[in-house]
Amino acid sequence: MSTLTLRIPDTKYERLKNYAKSKEISLNKLFDEFATIALTQFDAKTRFDIMASKANKARGLELLDKLDNK
Repeated sequence: MSTLTLRIPDTKYERLKNYAKSKEISLNKLFDEFATIALTQFDAKTRFDIMASKANKARGLELLDKLDNK
């Protein structure tokens, strides 16, 4: 496991600490959750970009037109 030092304004730190407390989790767990969300979003975008680069653009536009006409 790694250690991360983060410099943020004291007011933001206090708000995050209160947020973690309201969720009944530690500040460490809160940041672990934030990291999980960020990595999930990154992975989804990466998969989308890969699939889009291989896609048939004309077919995709046909499908969008079908949706617009419903």
